[in-house]
Amino acid sequence: MDIRSIANSAIVSVNPNEIVSVLKSTGYTIGAGARQIPTYATAVTGPAQVQALDADDIAQLSGLNIQGVIRAIYLKGVLSGVIRPDGTGGDLVMRNNGTETWLVVRVLEGWSTWTKAAIVLQSTS
Repeated sequence: MDIRSIANSAIVSVNPNEIVSVLKSTGYTIGAGARQIPTYATAVTGPAQVQALDADDIAQLSGLNIQGVIRAIYLKGVLSGVIRPDGTGGDLVMRNNGTETWLVVRVLEGWSTWTKAAIVLQSTS
């Protein structure tokens, strides 16, 4: 049973899904001055549900000293924050036709078919 799809079908009448592009972190290369330059896989596009954080999410993030515009994203598939043993940074989520870049800073719920993650706005164009 796909519980996420059942819940999503009820939620979209209040908060429609939006199409986002996800760039999975693949690690980094070394640039000038021994500076790490993040690398990403080719973007994958699909529907996502972006919402405000609830009280439990805020409590999970409170000790991380994360500042800025923060949202929760529900997405079919897997999102990752920093995974130090793999040498990968957080995945990127592109919203609003690619004009906003959001960084995955914490996976709040990770399941085999979907992920709920905290994302922080990085830039707008």
